[in-house]
Amino acid sequence: MDPSRKRAIRLIVALTAALLLAGALIYTSFSAGRDEVTASQLLARAQPGRTYVLAGTVLDGSVRHEGTALLFRVRDPKLKLSVPVRYTGIVPDPFQAGRGVLVDVQEGGSGFIGQANSLTTKCPSKYQAAAASY
Repeated sequence: MDPSRKRAIRLIVALTAALLLAGALIYTSFSAGRDEVTASQLLARAQPGRTYVLAGTVLDGSVRHEGTALLFRVRDPKLKLSVPVRYTGIVPDPFQAGRGVLVDVQEGGSGFIGQANSLTTKCPSKYQAAAASY
C-alpha cells in the first residue's frame, strides 16, 4: 500500500476518534448538571415520589434535632418563603443557620424528606475578602 495513503487513513481514523471523544466529553458535561429548585419552585411543582435538588439558605432559628433526624427549614433566596426538611445522614461540618445548602428531597407528609447523605453546604468563608489591617 502507498505510504501517503496509509498516512491519510491514519489521519482520518485519528480525527474520527478525537471527534467521538470530544462528543462524549460534551455529553457528559451537560448531562452531569443537577437541576436545582428553590423553596417556592418546590412548593409549586413538587410531585410525590420525585426527587428534587433543593437549594437555598438554612433559616435562622430553624435547626433542631429529633432523635437521629435533623430538622431545618430552607429559605428561598429571593422570597421570604421556606420549606421544612427532615434529614438523616452525614451532616457537613460547616452546616449551620444562614449557610447555603443543597439537599436531595422528596415530598413527604407535612414537609420534605432529605435523602440520606445528600446534604452539602456552601462555605462562604472561602470566598470572602480578607480584612485589611492598617
